[in-house]
Amino acid sequence: MAVSERKKGEWFLFSGTFLVALLPVIAVFSFANLSPLISLGWSTELAALFLGLVVLYRKKWHEIANPILWKYIFFIALFISVLTYGLFFLGLEKTTPGNAAVISLFEVFTSFVLFNVLRGERMSFEYKIGAFLMVAGALIVLVRDFSGINTGDLFILAATLCAPIGNLFQQKAREVASGETIMFLRSALSVPFIFLLAFVFNERTSFGDVGIALPFLLINGIVVLGFSRILWIEAIHRIPVTKAQALASIAPLFTLLFAWLLLHQVPNVWQLSAVVPLILGTLLLTDHIKFRPRAPRR
Repeated sequence: MAVSERKKGEWFLFSGTFLVALLPVIAVFSFANLSPLISLGWSTELAALFLGLVVLYRKKWHEIANPILWKYIFFIALFISVLTYGLFFLGLEKTTPGNAAVISLFEVFTSFVLFNVLRGERMSFEYKIGAFLMVAGALIVLVRDFSGINTGDLFILAATLCAPIGNLFQQKAREVASGETIMFLRSALSVPFIFLLAFVFNERTSFGDVGIALPFLLINGIVVLGFSRILWIEAIHRIPVTKAQALASIAPLFTLLFAWLLLHQVPNVWQLSAVVPLILGTLLLTDHIKFRPRAPRR
């Protein structure tokens, strides 16, 4: 039986979410030797190299000549790679990973406003309840870590305002080019601007420090900023962005797992209790639970 495009989108989404959940943990490891923007800059450059090889292997270079694609790429790079990730990495240095994850969930709301309120993208009653449960579950996971608003928290909040705009342009770009081409151009175009921001913020580093942090940069660059973002673009090409963003709210649960395995931080009772609303929200958002039966086809 052929797999529907919606099911493919959900599979891409969950696979990418599992990988991107590594970001807070791996980023913190890299901060031991590198400043946030320097870490982001090198990670993005490695992502561009990896994605360039993918584009070459899949023979997609001809897509780069499409002038319609370039109309979107600038805004994608600006709102996603430079603003969203730049603000996130800066905020992660000044706040806790728990705070960052909680505040990042506000992107579910900002995506809802942009894609549903302003653009009229479908959001059923079940989807709304599912989105609420996903956010509620993630808040339960991280409530013990929330310690109030500081500068870092404000940076993370600002990042959630930028991401939906970038996702809008990524949706449009995916209609004219493949996900790997979009990600390659987005990453390559972003690198000089990220390092320029690092210069403005007076962040400096040595090649020796980069070499020490290289394993973490490779994971963030190739796996998180590269492969997982291709999966995200393929997902939002097939399912609504608001639904995808709500489903991605399960990421904190994966982050807890990675923190347990890599940082030896054992989850507490509050965190484990969040599994119930997270699973229910996932089932609602993937149409496995329906409050109202579908009308029979005639």
